[in-house]
Amino acid sequence: MSEPVKSLGIITAPGYPEKLIGSIKDGLPELLRYYVDDQYNWKIEFYVDSLTGGTANSEEVLDEVIKFKSKHQWDFTVALTDLPLLKGKKVVIAEALEKECVALISLPGLGAAPLSRRIRDSILQLVNEMAYDSSEEGRAEAEHRLQQKDKKTDKKLKNRNPKKLVGRHGFDRISPIKREAPEENEEHIDVRFKVDSRFGSALRLLTGMVRANRPWAMFPAFMKVIMIAFTTGAYALVFPTLWLLSNEYSVGRLLLLSLVSITAMVAWIIIAHNLWEKKSTTRQTDYMRKLYNTTTALTLLVSVCLYYSLLLIIFSMTVVLFIPMSLLQSEVSPEVGIINYFYIAWTATNISTIVGALGSALENEEVVLSSTYGYRQRQRYESIKEKVEEESDKY
Repeated sequence: MSEPVKSLGIITAPGYPEKLIGSIKDGLPELLRYYVDDQYNWKIEFYVDSLTGGTANSEEVLDEVIKFKSKHQWDFTVALTDLPLLKGKKVVIAEALEKECVALISLPGLGAAPLSRRIRDSILQLVNEMAYDSSEEGRAEAEHRLQQKDKKTDKKLKNRNPKKLVGRHGFDRISPIKREAPEENEEHIDVRFKVDSRFGSALRLLTGMVRANRPWAMFPAFMKVIMIAFTTGAYALVFPTLWLLSNEYSVGRLLLLSLVSITAMVAWIIIAHNLWEKKSTTRQTDYMRKLYNTTTALTLLVSVCLYYSLLLIIFSMTVVLFIPMSLLQSEVSPEVGIINYFYIAWTATNISTIVGALGSALENEEVVLSSTYGYRQRQRYESIKEKVEEESDKY
C-alpha cells in the first residue's frame, strides 16, 4: 500500500527567486519527510507569478497566496518575494498563517549570505510551524521528534532548532532573527520572524537587496565602456608624461583619484539610464524610495569596482609588456623599479575611467534596468495589470 501524499506549493516572483528555488526543490521532498513528517511522501509544486513581487504589503501577498493554495489544492504553500518586508523600520524575514497553512519569505531579509541553503532551511521551518503549531507545546513536540530522529540519522541540517528560522551562524550573530507572536490587532498572522534592531535590519536589507540585484550580472554591459577606456588609457601610455605623473603621485593622491573616478562612473550611469527613483513614484513610501535608491547606488558601486579592477589588471599587463624598464629609467629616474609599473597602470586606469568612459552609455540597457528594484517593480505592475485585464475580459 502506497503512503499518503502531502503537497507543498512554492510560489516565487520571476527572475532571481525562481532560479534559487530551482536549485533546491529536488532535495526538498526527502528533507520535508525527515524534518516535518515521515508518514507522508512529499510532492513539490513550483509556480512563478508576479503577485509575490507586486507589493511589499505582506497581508496583501498572503491573501493572494491563500487563493492560489485553494485553487491548486495544496496542503501547504510558501511564497518567496525579493521585496523587503518591514514592520516599522525593522525587517521582517518571514510570516506564517497556521490555519490557512500559508507562509511568506522575504529574500532580502536573509542578507547576503549563501541563499540557497538559507531558503531551504526557512521553508522547512515554516512548514514545520504550520504542520504543528507555534505554541511552546507544539515547538517542544517538534524538537523532541527531531532529536529522536537525529539519534538514528544525520541530515547535516544547519538548523535543527524548531524555534529558529535559520541556524545561528555568521551573519545571524550580527543581526539575530527574533521569533515573535503577532500583536492583538494582527489577525492575519500567527508567527513572525524579524530582526529587532534598526542597524541589523538596515544591514540585512541593503546587503540582501544588493545581492538580489546581482551586480555581477550587470558586468557584461560594461564591455563597450571597457574598450573605450582601454583605448584612451593605452594612447596615454605612449607618452612619458603619464610615467612622470605616476612617479610624482603619492598613494593617497592615487586613492583619491580612484574614489573620484569610481564615484563619477556610478553617478553617470544613474543619470544616463535614469535609474534614480523620483518622489512622484507611485505605490512607494518615501522610506522605500530611499531604500531602492541606496540599493541601486551600492549595486552599481559593486559593478563599477569589478569593471575598475579588470581595467587595472589589463593596464598592469600592458605596461609590463610595452614599456621596457631601461626606457622607463631613462625618462623618469634611474631609481624607478617594478612597483612603478603598477603606479603607471593605476594612474592610467583612473584617467581612462574619468576621461574615456564617462559619457559612454552601457550596452544592453535592459540588463542595467532589470538590476534595479524600481524597474522590476514597474514591470511586475504591468504584468499584474495585464493579468487582471485578461481575467476581467473572460467574464
